[in-house]
Amino acid sequence: MGGQNFSMTSYNTSVTSMWRMRWGRQRCMWPARMVTRRHGQRDTAQILLLRGAKYLPDRNGVTPLDLCVQGGYGETCEVLIQYHPRLFQTIIQMTQNEDLRENTLRQVLEHLSQQSESQHLKMLTGLAEVATTNGHKLLSLSSNYDAQMKSLLRIVRIFCHVFRIGPSSPSNGIDMGYNGNKTPRSQVFKPLELLWHSLDEWLVLIATELMKNKEDSTDITSILLKQKDQDQGAASIPPFEPPGPGTYENLSPGTRESKPDALGGKQEGSADGQDVISVTANRLSAVIQAFYMCCSCQMPPGMTSPRFIEFVCKHDEVLKCFVNRNPKIIFDHFHFLLECPELMSRFMHIIKAQPFKDRCEWFYEHLHSGQPDSDMVHRPVNESDILLVHRDSIFRSSCEVVSKANCAKLKQGLAVRFHGEEGMGQGVVREWFDILSNEIVNPDYALFTQSADGTTFQPNSNSYVNPDHLNYFRFAGQILGLALNHRQLVNIYFTRSFYKHILGIPVNYQDVASIDPEYAKNLQWILDNDISDLGLELTFSVETDVFGAMEEVPLKPGGGSILVTQNNKAEYVQLVTELRMTRAIQPQINAFLQGFHTFIPPSLIQLFDEYELELLLSGMPEIDVSDWIKNTEYTSGYEREDPVIQWFWEVVEGITPEERVLLLQFVTGSSRVPHGGFANIMGGSGLQNFTIAAVPYTPNLLPTSSTCINMLKLPEYPSKEILKDRLLVALHCGSYGYTMA
Repeated sequence: MGGQNFSMTSYNTSVTSMWRMRWGRQRCMWPARMVTRRHGQRDTAQILLLRGAKYLPDRNGVTPLDLCVQGGYGETCEVLIQYHPRLFQTIIQMTQNEDLRENTLRQVLEHLSQQSESQHLKMLTGLAEVATTNGHKLLSLSSNYDAQMKSLLRIVRIFCHVFRIGPSSPSNGIDMGYNGNKTPRSQVFKPLELLWHSLDEWLVLIATELMKNKEDSTDITSILLKQKDQDQGAASIPPFEPPGPGTYENLSPGTRESKPDALGGKQEGSADGQDVISVTANRLSAVIQAFYMCCSCQMPPGMTSPRFIEFVCKHDEVLKCFVNRNPKIIFDHFHFLLECPELMSRFMHIIKAQPFKDRCEWFYEHLHSGQPDSDMVHRPVNESDILLVHRDSIFRSSCEVVSKANCAKLKQGLAVRFHGEEGMGQGVVREWFDILSNEIVNPDYALFTQSADGTTFQPNSNSYVNPDHLNYFRFAGQILGLALNHRQLVNIYFTRSFYKHILGIPVNYQDVASIDPEYAKNLQWILDNDISDLGLELTFSVETDVFGAMEEVPLKPGGGSILVTQNNKAEYVQLVTELRMTRAIQPQINAFLQGFHTFIPPSLIQLFDEYELELLLSGMPEIDVSDWIKNTEYTSGYEREDPVIQWFWEVVEGITPEERVLLLQFVTGSSRVPHGGFANIMGGSGLQNFTIAAVPYTPNLLPTSSTCINMLKLPEYPSKEILKDRLLVALHCGSYGYTMA
């Protein structure tokens, strides 16, 4: 112990700051890190200052304030400011120093802000002013984008943190700046309004350019680049002023259109020919992120700022243009799309058009943001964090320990040990997930039932026979959420409709085929035929099993007296589908989602469709193309030797494994090949081989499918290249019913 103390003392005394005192001929040395206790630092500073010590930097220019802020010593900084008030503004300016750790800065500012209401407001106002200055520099092309962007967002994060921990942090929104109340707290945002006004002017300008709908935008770029050259030649950067409307009145077209990937990297291009969006998008997006952060910190948790929603709606077209050109901007700056479902829906079609691999990377990047860098599966520091389960009662014991565990710790790391066994590590975790996958669908628990094809599972509407069924459904959701969080695959496959329930996607009548193929055929027949004169006498009510007894259940209020007609039959089919696939198992779905969302935010999982969710949870199956070819039938004019069929199989052999899985899903509704290979693929009425049917070709026509009969409707394309292009478009669209690109 003595050696450790000596080493610490030697290190601390090497980092000192000089305080010169006027008694005798002594020079008093104040070791800013002599002791690690904050009170000791404060008392030492207090004594030295009372004795007349002067505030001076050392030979390297390091001041006592520098050292105190680096160590996070807020109490000592408070003492220094009492004797030297000018240091308060120095600390505010330190938020721009990227060499200082953000956490220690927060500690210091948090302590100082809590000394009084007036000091708290003074600090917020100072931070807002510094943020505004940095934001204007960011909007100026003379600044370094990467450094200035990081500086702005860092200052705004600190500002929002200090605002939240203030004496009257937001709880109900009554003192928020967005609603116009002139409270002292709302006034600290006033300096930032200049920045938001500049942002608004830029976005309006870009919207105006987009509305012109010309092949070449205008010579805005040349003006901006000229401004950049002028600014770089100046000794200092002047305050940024957005260009006024008159600046562009006499501009003429002349710039070339930029490349689609112009926004892809951190560096901004400055070559002639880049349009205004390419030049400004990254900078504007960072300021938009800062605006969102400031709006959010004024709101109670879980609520989206009305002002920010109004902002997004106003600039909808420009923001969509930004996202279209660089979808990764969602994860770099547009976090609001992942945190606000009402805003994300406006951009969902753009997001889902991105490659599956990219969306997976974004998903995990955002899911694990803010967590410490470490292996996701590791041995926790504390023995109490280990999940100790019994093999002979693995389902019940796992349910018990997971329900008692700290969810935040389970997200960061997972360790499992079987009772009476020594083994731990990733192998044990994988085994645990594998065993639980089988136990979740164990018939003894009555939680799930097999679908018609015998390979997928659907929540059991009669699961109430198990008194603990809702607790178990919640646990099943937790297990799948944990597995997805830690990139562990589960050996279980659900019906397409259940994946839709997890994603919040409405079911349709085709999903009924997984549990009742004949009933699905009847619904299809109703849609395909005129029922006006058939005398079916159907009403908007159906007889169904309710807790073991058959009852007449209305599909909507007064449904028993509403006849199904040719005009309302589509509504009838949809309501019947929702009753069979959703309403009958709603409590089970809700319990499952409650557990699943403990580890996986609903907004993040919406990045995927039902097919992709299956791949995320259960992995990529191996597909034997030769077995696929061997067990495929041809109809409507196609034969095995036809050129189009030859091209098709050449394309299948040449595409990626992921795309083969998408093709299998597209045609059969499942990503899996059953035991025994393609010869055992099931259709709506039993065994049904994969089938390719000929369709007359018209330009841009896409392949379509009928999943109930495992049929691919393949147009008679004139070349292999066109066939491949149209097939991949259909697969990546991922939707039934697409016939035109």
